[in-house]
Amino acid sequence: MSSTALSKRFPRDFVFGYATAAYQIEGAHDEDGRKPSIWDAFCRIPGRVRGGDSGDVACDHYHRMPEDVRLLKSLSADAYRFSIAWPRVIPDGRGPVNAKGLDFYDRLVDALLAAEIKPYATLYHWDLPIEQHGRGGWCARDTAYAFADYADVVMARLGDRLSGVMTLNEPWCSGHLSYLIGEHAPGERNLAAALAAIHTLNLGHGLAVQAIKARRADLPAGIVYNAKALYAASDRPEDAAAVERYRAFHDGVFLDPLFFGRYPAEVLETFGPIMPRIEAGDLEIISTPIDFLGLNFYAPERIAADPALPYPRARSVQAEDVPRTAMGWEIHAPALDRLLTDLAARYPLPPIYIAENGCAQYDVLEDGKCDDPGRIDYLEQHLTVLADARDKGIRVDGYFVWSLMDNFEWAHGYAKRFGVVYVDYETQARIPKSSAIWYRDLIAGRAQAAST
Repeated sequence: MSSTALSKRFPRDFVFGYATAAYQIEGAHDEDGRKPSIWDAFCRIPGRVRGGDSGDVACDHYHRMPEDVRLLKSLSADAYRFSIAWPRVIPDGRGPVNAKGLDFYDRLVDALLAAEIKPYATLYHWDLPIEQHGRGGWCARDTAYAFADYADVVMARLGDRLSGVMTLNEPWCSGHLSYLIGEHAPGERNLAAALAAIHTLNLGHGLAVQAIKARRADLPAGIVYNAKALYAASDRPEDAAAVERYRAFHDGVFLDPLFFGRYPAEVLETFGPIMPRIEAGDLEIISTPIDFLGLNFYAPERIAADPALPYPRARSVQAEDVPRTAMGWEIHAPALDRLLTDLAARYPLPPIYIAENGCAQYDVLEDGKCDDPGRIDYLEQHLTVLADARDKGIRVDGYFVWSLMDNFEWAHGYAKRFGVVYVDYETQARIPKSSAIWYRDLIAGRAQAAST
């Protein structure tokens, strides 16, 4: 399907945008009052990040922001989802506000509005100030309250001009991946620490929503999850049961408190002795109503029972002979519908935004151009599934491609390219790939009919 034909399936008020994150693109890691985050420290531990890479310079967006806003405008962006660096705004996590840090985001928001691009800000995309980590990080309740104070500072300055604000990006990564699996900063492998971090992240989200609404009751506020599209690895009933345990441990610990004000019973029963203390009022705070739910989707997971493993006694298995991205992730667009349908059946969902969707490809610059037909195919497949889901009544109001440009891909360093814009890291030149042109034309060619 051509981008024009696909674009006609989305109403004019559907939001099409591009997404990035501060540590992955900004650089300027020690300029204008910014202090280190846990990722600055993590990158300096040998063996943690491929090639010893870091976000010290990244895409130099901090200095090239006006150019990047012009790039967004040239690519027909309705909206831009960016994250605000906590260590740039309140460098120690608590304490003095860094005026120069807030000034940068003030200029960014104004530049976006001048370009008629809607600003969507994410308050936390994994760059916890190192001083706050020293106070216990996400394992300590203090961080939830520090986060709410930081949210208040940002809203006081920017809240009058934002189109939406997202509290946390993928708290699964900040909890499970960072404190249990150890692949992300701070790189711990401790179940009790992970459980404590999960609860603090949930509490921090609820407190931040309350802080946002106290400042700007009319500003749409939500959170972004990388909820999982799960398939049983076989028809065996053991695998079907494993899927539900896996779901409870990885998604339910976030979604159940948010929408139902409780943790999954099986999780509480299994981990009771090492669960963090849930104080009176915590669950009411966590379940503070949100205006929208952000979902990041890349690939399905296929789950098999494994009694030899600790709870959830399940493991993710790889399908054979399937197309994959440069990350090794399976490409299966129908899984996006499975995710949306499953969540809609389980929870009282608000409007949804696909806050990230995209893929890493083996991109090569040749004669000043980068053709990436695999990425175009990926985006077309997933947007077609999204249009189908909307047609059957699932309310999705927007879609942000990940990412605007190639950038620092966390533990993978600069080895993986997710951008629709190629970045030459030696010159910092931005070169739109063929996927960027395809997506630009999709946005520009939407049907002009009013939303139904």
